[in-house]
Amino acid sequence: MDGRVHHLDCGTMRPLVAPRLVAHVLLVERADGLLLVDTGFGTGDVAEPGRLGGPFRLAVRPDLAPAQTAVAQLRSRGFDPADVTDIALTHLDLDHAGGLGDFPHARVHVHAAELEAALHPRPRERARYVAQQWAHGPRWVTHPETGEDWFGFGAVTALADDLVLVPLLGHTRGHHGVAVRRADGHWLLHAGDAFFHRGQLAAAPTCPATLAAFQSLMAADNSARRANVDRLRELALTHVDDVTVFCAHDPEQLHALQG
Repeated sequence: MDGRVHHLDCGTMRPLVAPRLVAHVLLVERADGLLLVDTGFGTGDVAEPGRLGGPFRLAVRPDLAPAQTAVAQLRSRGFDPADVTDIALTHLDLDHAGGLGDFPHARVHVHAAELEAALHPRPRERARYVAQQWAHGPRWVTHPETGEDWFGFGAVTALADDLVLVPLLGHTRGHHGVAVRRADGHWLLHAGDAFFHRGQLAAAPTCPATLAAFQSLMAADNSARRANVDRLRELALTHVDDVTVFCAHDPEQLHALQG
């Protein structure tokens, strides 16, 4: 276990027709400051739940507990939120970007296509993005796909030798995985919403029916999403000593990584 990487739940959700979900956020201690991978729900969401929309709250039933916000969890661990220099987002869905306003001075790294989708959503995308979450004017840093390779995934973007953005398009137009290398050399790949359940990475994949249906329903490109699940499964099965692959919402994966 690497003491510089902290695994946080920044948004427990309790759907009526699906298993309990979490908002798995990484807090990474780096030499030049703190890095967050996703933010979960933020203080603005807690103070103003209505901005998330009635249908979302009814379907997903988020706890919206103040102590679960990333900013509160940093403080409880003795960190200064002002030391968060960078946030790498898997995507801008409302349960991943809610805490952006709690770290207004951080650079926010996002796929260029994802920012375009969030700022100019198509009709079926409008419910997933909440403009109030970035009304403070984040320091956006957009990243196109480049030509680098990472464990067979091409067009990745290396932000540093220990931080890589891995395109996993499908759930949204500009969905990224974010890979963080621990001090021991092992990689942690936060795959965001590329998949929702640990069983999808098994040699004989399984997934609760409600989660499987939700993934298909929410996908901007379901064929691309399904292809990326297959690629992630292959990575998880063939490079178990090199990479740990996990998603944003599986509580068992979060619990295991919390140690």
